Amino acid sequence: MAHVTEIFGSMTFNDEVMKQRLSKEVYKRLKHCTQNLQPIGVDIADSVANAMKNWAVEKGATHFTHWFQPMTGITAEKHDSFISPIANGKVIMEFSGKELVRGEPDASSFPSGGLRATFEARGYTAWDPTSYAFIKDDTLCIPTAFCSYSGEALDKKTPLLRSMEALDNQALRILKLFGTTNVNRVTTTVGPEQEYFLIDKKTYLQRPDLVACGRTLFGARPPKGQELDDHYFGSLKGRVSEFMKELDQELWKLGVYAKTKHNEVAPAQHELAPIFTSTNIATDHNQITMELMQKIANKHNMACLLHEKPFAGINGSGKHNNWSLSTDTGINLLEPGDTPHENAQFLLFLVAVIKAVDEHQDLLRISVANAGNDHRLGANEAPPAIISIFLGEELEAILKAIDNGDEYVGKERIHMEIGASVLPKFPKDTTDRNRTSPFAFTGNKFEFRMVGSTFSISGPNVILNTIVAESLSQFADELEKADDFNATLSDIIKQEIAEHKRIIFNGNNYADEWVAEAKARGLLNLRTTVDALPYYVKDENIDLFTKHGVLSRPEMLARYEIMLEEYAKTIRIEALTFIDMVKKGIVPSTISYEAEIAKVMRLKFKADISEKLEHRLLTKLSQLLDTLYDKLEVLEGSLLQEDSDNSLENAKFYREVVFSQMNELRAVVDELETLVADKYWEYPTYAEILYSVI
Repeated sequence: MAHVTEIFGSMTFNDEVMKQRLSKEVYKRLKHCTQNLQPIGVDIADSVANAMKNWAVEKGATHFTHWFQPMTGITAEKHDSFISPIANGKVIMEFSGKELVRGEPDASSFPSGGLRATFEARGYTAWDPTSYAFIKDDTLCIPTAFCSYSGEALDKKTPLLRSMEALDNQALRILKLFGTTNVNRVTTTVGPEQEYFLIDKKTYLQRPDLVACGRTLFGARPPKGQELDDHYFGSLKGRVSEFMKELDQELWKLGVYAKTKHNEVAPAQHELAPIFTSTNIATDHNQITMELMQKIANKHNMACLLHEKPFAGINGSGKHNNWSLSTDTGINLLEPGDTPHENAQFLLFLVAVIKAVDEHQDLLRISVANAGNDHRLGANEAPPAIISIFLGEELEAILKAIDNGDEYVGKERIHMEIGASVLPKFPKDTTDRNRTSPFAFTGNKFEFRMVGSTFSISGPNVILNTIVAESLSQFADELEKADDFNATLSDIIKQEIAEHKRIIFNGNNYADEWVAEAKARGLLNLRTTVDALPYYVKDENIDLFTKHGVLSRPEMLARYEIMLEEYAKTIRIEALTFIDMVKKGIVPSTISYEAEIAKVMRLKFKADISEKLEHRLLTKLSQLLDTLYDKLEVLEGSLLQEDSDNSLENAKFYREVVFSQMNELRAVVDELETLVADKYWEYPTYAEILYSVI
């Protein structure tokens, strides 16, 4: 096996490769453009394209593609070969700057929320030079943004780049007020932890609901789930270990900073965590990670499930979005230092985040809203739908002292005393962690734990970047016109703590008492996607995004329509899949078992033996089948109703009517599963699925 340092980034057109293959002048001009967010000229593009093509061909690539992230939430790519015809029926390999900079995929078949009509097909992809090109499946993949013919963003990358620029602008204003003049860029950084399930491929293919919907639509609880916590951090099974090894290798080749891997709490559940990098690159890397997880799992005769809640009754999967702010000089702006109570710059950035989260709870909730995550939020492994911030004992005490006008006396750093002399002593952290908090400060970053496992992290980070940019913008406006900078700074910090301390909660977010307390504090509890989405298009939220140039009004309205449509379609697909499985699998299975019981009853009757047990079981099965078919017909009738032209009303219908009817149907199916003999039951059970990888 090749050494990690040898293979890392070997399939990326990274900085080292560019230094080797571009002239010094071209390299210098390219870096100047990317670092200062300036457009790249045609001559530079031609030079880069030629070097990129030569490098890719040497690596075995035959095609190139503009790799982009449409509103489907997954990636898209259209492949073109490098070949160009010459005389005598021969070809040469060519790639121009024009082909590098711009592509033209069909824009009519991707979700647009009304920005494009079906007949309006033209769309453009534009090279994103801040993210390295890479080779995948003998194809040169060029990270790009995707827009319509009229210039609206049709993807998840464009708003992300805009939001990063907006936050950069406002953070620089603040730093200059503190006398920092050597910083040219402030970048948001992210480390997204990715949870997922691995199950046997054969078992997966026997469950049409997993194939079509990504989650099981029914399934009785297994005798053993996660009660013993024996899977968490347990030793890796052979097939899983081999999968993880290959996944690491392939990710490292593509420059993805895969760092940590382990078993998660639920049976068959695992996690991968990368090292932090800039949000734009982290977003690209996470999309690559999800794609490779599924591809490599298939090679190992397994299926990788990324759905937020593949199985009821056990933990679902999230994607913890660890978010921070760093300067191009290497300073983390959310690093408290040894004396955070004396660090005014840190405190200002901290209260900017607190203010942002409190004032825009609705937007943060919307950033993690979809049909899949509705199953997870509020369950015992995920934060509730209520947004709050965990700061820890020390920071909360500092803010409380500022709010009360008291002097803060810092705690003396203590060392852990574990009680065994042989064990090392080490400094104890100033605060514990809180895994129940949806938005927790963890040393020098915030961990946004509500993001669903299928999500592109672009959406949550667009929201985070924009709302924090707004807080910093308001602070900068006040400080720039202040006669006494220090006095105004002190007033801002004290005032913002007083106004937004309600959002700080260090307790148990899973407790029922917190729901009541949060309501008393005036915090939002938007339990479902349908509850949350209308907030997205409130005038003040549209004004916020347009002010910072992140999204226009049409782009926001389009995304609102896309999210509502996706929600309704997801539940409709699930309902149709459920109906199909009930009709073709569950009903025939139960009837076959009934026939077997009836046969035994007849034999016992002839032998004058009591068939009381069989009679009771047959009666129970018949009653459940009757109930099942009644509920099935009701669900089918609901799906025959014509969809409303109002997207919100349509989504509400699928949530309140169709989804509720599916749950009623599931309750009957799950009970039948506990009664029907295994040899008759058509589909693999939870126990068979969760323990299928051995």
